[in-house]
Amino acid sequence: MAILAFFLAHWYLSLFTQSFFQHRYAAHKMFTMSYAWERVFFMLTYLLQGSSFMSPRGYALLHRMHHAYSDTERDPHSPHFSSNAFTMMWKTRGAYQDVLYGRSKDATRFEGEYPEWAALETFGNQWYSRVGWGAFYILFYAQFATAWWQYLLLPIHFSMGAVHGAIVNWGGHKYGYQNFDNHDKSRNTLFFDFLTAGELFQNNHHKLPLRVNFGVKWWELDPTYPVIWTLDKARIIRIKRPVATPLAA
Repeated sequence: MAILAFFLAHWYLSLFTQSFFQHRYAAHKMFTMSYAWERVFFMLTYLLQGSSFMSPRGYALLHRMHHAYSDTERDPHSPHFSSNAFTMMWKTRGAYQDVLYGRSKDATRFEGEYPEWAALETFGNQWYSRVGWGAFYILFYAQFATAWWQYLLLPIHFSMGAVHGAIVNWGGHKYGYQNFDNHDKSRNTLFFDFLTAGELFQNNHHKLPLRVNFGVKWWELDPTYPVIWTLDKARIIRIKRPVATPLAA
């Protein structure tokens, strides 16, 4: 029971920081927050993502490239130029490293307007940080695992962010339905996206990249949006653009 709770907590808390802080805040600037709150969410992103932490700056640049070059050969993670999800993930890793260390010419035009914390980003991307988090996950399992098969979940812990990204970018550009013709292959994979906290409404998001609620039909539920709405009402963040009434079916 402890292992299942730990796995689900890591899955959804890591996923929330990626969707809320790296995607909607760093990459798209859908809302604003004070410097102090930015530091709080920056630290939470590192702590909750652990061994798969991604620099918000690196994430933002990679994601902006994805929107600009969606489903073309210049897209850093289109499934239509990879034979399977694993080769797509490896290609994405290389693109992220190029962006992070200034080797990507394509990323230059997308620079600016993202949160930065050089010391934490540098530390979080070091091998000893990733190994340290991996050791923590292993020790937790050694203490609480009750069956051998539970250890099979460890590789997902080690690469949690990459797993989330693979599901979203592979599934969200290959499977599902379209509300809009975006001149790319983006899809809405799920009607109720509890698996990836709204991120699998890719077709909606590519059509309306600044809309903070990724659901546009009344029955498309984006679980991250109510959290953002609550944080806005609590004045922790400020949403830049009001969300229009959902489209009818």
